[in-house]
Amino acid sequence: MRQWCCAVLLLGLAGCSSDKPMINTSQSLVMESSVLSAGIITDEPTLASRDAQMRASSVLYNQRETPVTVHYRFYWYDEKGLELEPEEPAQTQTVPAHTSVEVASQIGNLTASKVRLYLYL
Repeated sequence: MRQWCCAVLLLGLAGCSSDKPMINTSQSLVMESSVLSAGIITDEPTLASRDAQMRASSVLYNQRETPVTVHYRFYWYDEKGLELEPEEPAQTQTVPAHTSVEVASQIGNLTASKVRLYLYL
């Protein structure tokens, strides 16, 4: 019985393998719930090509009466969903009360076709 259970488990795991990338690059915005609770809202980042660089940007809006300091990082991916190097370190931006601030990132790799913005406090 034990061998049968192991065989079923191994077959199940083998059926889970795929040639698709492990990262779902269609999710271009990841925001921790604490950011939303702090009053910050935003849209998905936009992607543009300029001067042999790819540029991603997003506008953060603070709905509260006090400034909020947000940490963010952009992750860049190629068409296959592979993360591109070099990785940028996390950045910090203070969004004043009832104001909007643009956060942006650039990469010199023109194979970049997707970007993900990760926001946290």
